Amino acid sequence: MDRRIEKSKKAIIDSLTQLMTEKNFNKITINEIADRANVNRGTIYLHYVDKFDLLNQCIDTHINKLFETCMRKDNNANPSAKIAILSIFEYIEQHAFFYSNMQGIPNFRDRLLAMVQRITEEQIDKTGSNRELNKEVLVQYVASATVGVIEWWITNTMPLPSNDIVEQLWLLFERVQLVHS
Repeated sequence: MDRRIEKSKKAIIDSLTQLMTEKNFNKITINEIADRANVNRGTIYLHYVDKFDLLNQCIDTHINKLFETCMRKDNNANPSAKIAILSIFEYIEQHAFFYSNMQGIPNFRDRLLAMVQRITEEQIDKTGSNRELNKEVLVQYVASATVGVIEWWITNTMPLPSNDIVEQLWLLFERVQLVHS
């Protein structure tokens, strides 16, 4: 991709993210985004249908990067469940500004949940554990618990380092015998 296009898109996404710290997404206008990004409205419409498309593409980009980072931790094409969860928390911690602004955006939560469900399902298939449980119920339980903790952690300004929060979550999973040390 042309560096100028990449630079414009980054400026637009950064502007949207900054504006979301100042006001509700529904009250943000394309003009405000363009002014903050120092681009014309036409530049925004060249790349995005509207501000909702911009938000969706922004979410997609971050969720895809999160997934890619999570799945290639330590150059391991198939990381353990604990390493995968730790990777998620570390990535979110490194990009706290963006993720704290995504709180309350249903589309973001849905995509994050879908990603965690996918990782959970892959881990269950890989380990073959908990065969006595319905796989769909198990995936939903683990993914919902993980996303719930992520949301709590972000909302409370990440009161524990990523390593510590993952240890807590892992201990909970062990107590309900979802994972084995």
